[in-house]
Amino acid sequence: MTRIGGDVVVETLRALGADTVFGLPGQHALGLFEALRRADDLRVISGRVENNLAFAADGHARARLATNPDGPVPVTPLIVSTGPGALLTLASLQESRAASVPVLGISSQVPVAGLGGGRHGYLHELPDQQASFRDVVKSVHVVRRASQIPSALREAWTSAATAPYGPVWVEIPQDVLLGPAGLPPITSVAAAPPVLAPLPELVTAAADLLAAASDPVILAGGGALRSGAHAELLALAEALRAPVISTFGGKGVFPWDHELSGRSWLEDWNTTEFLAAADVLLVLGSGLGELSSNYREFAPRGRVIQVEADLGKLESNYPGLGIHADVRLTLQALLEWVPMRPSDGRAEEAVSGLLSRVESRLDGQDLAVERKLIDDIRAALPEGTQTFWDMTIAAYWAWSAWNPEGAPIHTAQGAGGLGYGLPGALGGAVAGRPALAVSGDGGAMYGVAELATAVQHGLDVTWLIIDDGGYGVLREYLTDAFGHTTATELARPDFVALASSFGVPACASTLDTVGTDLAKALRTPGPSVVVLPALLKLFAPTHLEKA
Repeated sequence: MTRIGGDVVVETLRALGADTVFGLPGQHALGLFEALRRADDLRVISGRVENNLAFAADGHARARLATNPDGPVPVTPLIVSTGPGALLTLASLQESRAASVPVLGISSQVPVAGLGGGRHGYLHELPDQQASFRDVVKSVHVVRRASQIPSALREAWTSAATAPYGPVWVEIPQDVLLGPAGLPPITSVAAAPPVLAPLPELVTAAADLLAAASDPVILAGGGALRSGAHAELLALAEALRAPVISTFGGKGVFPWDHELSGRSWLEDWNTTEFLAAADVLLVLGSGLGELSSNYREFAPRGRVIQVEADLGKLESNYPGLGIHADVRLTLQALLEWVPMRPSDGRAEEAVSGLLSRVESRLDGQDLAVERKLIDDIRAALPEGTQTFWDMTIAAYWAWSAWNPEGAPIHTAQGAGGLGYGLPGALGGAVAGRPALAVSGDGGAMYGVAELATAVQHGLDVTWLIIDDGGYGVLREYLTDAFGHTTATELARPDFVALASSFGVPACASTLDTVGTDLAKALRTPGPSVVVLPALLKLFAPTHLEKA
């Protein structure tokens, strides 16, 4: 057997720790897929559309991060072809970048002679393909000789696995992939992501502020979750007697029912004011962006300490003591300095009052159907089920209301694009856990082709499609803003019949039976579909009324 450049790619991925590759063939990528065929210890998950496959790789990495936060960073390889195939991954990679998900994208390229914008007329040729990815992913790596492959992949893997995690991109020309390897078999490549430790003087300054605070509050973001800081956050919150609010991306990093848990109702003005009233607000792994700041209405009245691995996010929205570091390492350092406070019950009473005010505001709206639906979905899930939510009204509820303990939540809230639900769940199922996908009928049509992928690979995914006849979120936004809608109402298929045509068990449900129907589907091995016709409502926004 003649070894080719594609074999060097596969050998290097295996040495770096990959055991699964998400890939969709293309003419320029033939050398990669021949090498994958020869490898008997790498699982190849195919797909139908490249953007869906990239979402699946994202879901796979998220599920592995959620189930093993103390292990090595689980970089997930994604292999696609040049030009149209590569470009279709961009929206998905934007989500991975926004949500700090370590995906290693590998694309073929036109032959080496065509690199650099020579305009030779190769199939799929772009003047500068890497330019399309440069501001979407963390780093771009271009290979021009087979001998460059191991180092380029190691650098890319290291970049993806360095806090803040994120997607990276590697391009390898067709003739390099098909040409002779020119190297002995690769077995010893290893990545060593650098540790992003806090500066000691900044830790001391933060510890002094927290020790002197009378009403400290912690806002735990996605960076806290990605760093696996669960135990350290719990220890610090209990030492400070500090309430903890989670951002939508940070859900699951702090116990949902803990007496100090203010949960994650960030779009409720009561929570916004609770955060603003802290004399010291410790922000962990959040840039305090649009949603976390309740659409920029949040105005802190005390000191802000911001711990953030993404340097560009430090003080990008609010001034404070900025600490460029991994959240977990920073909390470990703070725990050496912050004294243990006795509980006087004030923090617990404040949290209880906050949750009561949130509950009261919801009780004042006609939202019983929506609240019961979230409860019914949650109750139907077996312990350990991963959940993946598209941009649909139910997901907007889940951002705030979902209890993630035993049922981690993964959403497309980072970049906000449609189509994440089913592909993300497929990736989660590949990671070895049963998965639930939740989509609206509009988002479902983005990924419906991947039902074939679910069948082909026998993946244990249950797909809940909430069919309201259109883009429900945009329907509400347009109606609220202008009193009418445009282009939100959609023709759609009979989803039950469509799923059945793939050989997937499917049923039509109701608001009264959805919990039972979901529970049954989740007990059924392999893919299942539950279709729920329902017109749901969003809770009233508070950034407009501030009450």
